[in-house]
Amino acid sequence: MLKKRTHVEHPQLAKRASIVPSIPADAALSFLKDTKGVVSWSVQDLVATLKINRHEAERVIAPLQAQGYVQPARRNGEWMTTRSGETVSGAKTPRFQRESVEQAIASLRGRIKEVNVDPKAPFKITEAVAFGDFLLKAGARVQAADVGIRLSLSDSQASEFQSASGARMEREFLRQLRGKTALLTIRLYAEWMGNRAHLGLL
Repeated sequence: MLKKRTHVEHPQLAKRASIVPSIPADAALSFLKDTKGVVSWSVQDLVATLKINRHEAERVIAPLQAQGYVQPARRNGEWMTTRSGETVSGAKTPRFQRESVEQAIASLRGRIKEVNVDPKAPFKITEAVAFGDFLLKAGARVQAADVGIRLSLSDSQASEFQSASGARMEREFLRQLRGKTALLTIRLYAEWMGNRAHLGLL
């Protein structure tokens, strides 16, 4: 079981490194981000979060340890995320009320439904998942929830999207979808997001 850590800090996001071929680096680092604020975690915690087997989890831990992102905890058989691991994963101090984050996710779900029935919307949302330490149900304070959104371009916008403005359109759309809240971090969907523990928003 994940155990609460008392020490907190404010690391900055660092460049991602390769983990193992079968597990995307971002998936493994998302787990490290979830462990911010806990004392230690087990291989089974990694298994449960990434939805992998124990052998795969051990293969993930080995390079993470070699890169200095994790280290053995005092408790036999458990691990702890190092400051380097927190930095590279983009972890932040858990400072939001869990209920506030859950409410922000519920509001986002409503906006997604509105977008998908709006004929004037430039995109339709075909995948939407939320994940992060709010799923752990341990501790009153959590980080902002991560949200992965897969966009499908509407026919009316197809020609414009082929131009250099396409990426800007996506960024602006996601920014508007998020709104001004600091409780959500929204980015484009990647397959690993749907393979790890998550909350579906569609």
